[in-house]
Amino acid sequence: MSRPPLPPFTRETAAQKVRMAEDAWNSRDPVRVSLAYTPDSRWRNRAEFLQGRDAIVEFLTRKWNKEHDYRLIKDLWAFEDNRIAVRFQYEWRDDAGQWYRAYGNEQWEFDADGLMCRREASINDVAISESDRRFHWPAPGPRPDDASGLAAEPF
Repeated sequence: MSRPPLPPFTRETAAQKVRMAEDAWNSRDPVRVSLAYTPDSRWRNRAEFLQGRDAIVEFLTRKWNKEHDYRLIKDLWAFEDNRIAVRFQYEWRDDAGQWYRAYGNEQWEFDADGLMCRREASINDVAISESDRRFHWPAPGPRPDDASGLAAEPF
């Protein structure tokens, strides 16, 4: 299975890969998201270590059962050959209605077919008030093209 764009990445193709990942994650469809990864993909997400698509689907199902009204923006930070670095923010609320903004960085490594074989994510959550939310497009679904990315957002 091939998942263009393929490495080695240019600025344009790396940005395209980042936006494709953002759109998939905003679908909140664990199976759809998992198909961007190799069958034996290795992940570190915060303090959790995963391997393989089945583990990814299980993880994302658990995540989105907890993180309601999830909305994510990813931004290309750097790229070289078959690697991309991303910064991101996402907002979500818990069962009690408390809103959070998560700030994070990811390092991605891709195989020759454009599937991600390694993902390392460092993430911090900050409690916010509902009035401090920045991401308001309908969810689940992609960020509208006219919605600003992270470059316009303060920390």
